[in-house]
Amino acid sequence: MADTPITRLKSRLALACSLAAGVALSVQTNSSLAYEIDPESTIADSPTTLLGINHIALSVRDLDAALAFYQGVTGYEVIRREAVSGDAAERLFSMPGIRYETAVLEAPNMLFELNEFSHNAGKPITRMPVQGPGMTHTCFQSPSNDSAFDRFKAAGADILSTGGEPIDLGGYGVTYAYAYDAEGNMIELEQLDAEPLHAGAYNERWEEKGYNSWMTQVALVTHDIVALTDFYEKILAFAPYREGDYVNNERIGEIAGVENTSLLASWFRMNERSKTIELWQYRNPLTEQYIGKRGLTDFGYSFSIEVGDIHAEVARMTELGVEFVSAPVKLGDFWQAYTHDIDGNVFSLRQAIEANSPYSIPQLEL
Repeated sequence: MADTPITRLKSRLALACSLAAGVALSVQTNSSLAYEIDPESTIADSPTTLLGINHIALSVRDLDAALAFYQGVTGYEVIRREAVSGDAAERLFSMPGIRYETAVLEAPNMLFELNEFSHNAGKPITRMPVQGPGMTHTCFQSPSNDSAFDRFKAAGADILSTGGEPIDLGGYGVTYAYAYDAEGNMIELEQLDAEPLHAGAYNERWEEKGYNSWMTQVALVTHDIVALTDFYEKILAFAPYREGDYVNNERIGEIAGVENTSLLASWFRMNERSKTIELWQYRNPLTEQYIGKRGLTDFGYSFSIEVGDIHAEVARMTELGVEFVSAPVKLGDFWQAYTHDIDGNVFSLRQAIEANSPYSIPQLEL
């Protein structure tokens, strides 16, 4: 077999799982499952009409409390709060009689939506394990001298990381921490010193607009990183720019609050600097396989990819085997269509109804 990044990844995966868990995880060996790392690759290289991550959504049980927490900490503007029901919502979610209330916040580079579905009232909430599976978290970055970590902690976030403080992973000016909100949703908090701040995602115009934190990622944890990386490479039509193999890294373990952490990772750059889809597979603690598909309205995270032509993209992805819940539906400011990835995670496609919508990526990414 040729020595390629994918064959090396499969070999590492099989060996590491055998050692760490006593069993080897099943990975697909179909020759169509192959990806190459391109350090320069971004979504701009995709030949499709995909534009990037438009929003991250969080389904919550108590919208008032969640909004007070997140808006209070970030200062993001609430651009809309409204009750939603009716034919369009029923078709979009394929759920007769659906009713929900949504609050939409504008971060400096994407939207953050909090949704309270009426049929979820009274359902139990649980904490997302760090090893998943699923969309385990999103990330808020901030300057070290104006730390979002401090604000989240002061607002009551339950810090997961060892010692209750951010962890300096490598002495390069970035500290990391995981935390939970009141409903058990995980967030990552990254604080950047001046050099990495200005070399990375930070945009000086954000400071002019009064933003002191921004959102950066969709984090998906899987039992089979080879297959999930291949899936996203196919639907995004560009290559991941980075992969990683981390074994017993003490600092990573402290961030996750788990000793002897071992994991694999890959990343897709969803704009030039500030947004990514990152994939993780834990070998210790072991990420279990999720069976089935998550409900569109289940508690927790989902996300959307904005496109220039939603009908064309639904058709293209359908040919790749992606099954959509409905045809595109016009609701609010967007055409929308929900689907799942191969792990059952929920995501949607969106196309702005108005070409110059302030909530479309060209205008959102200040």
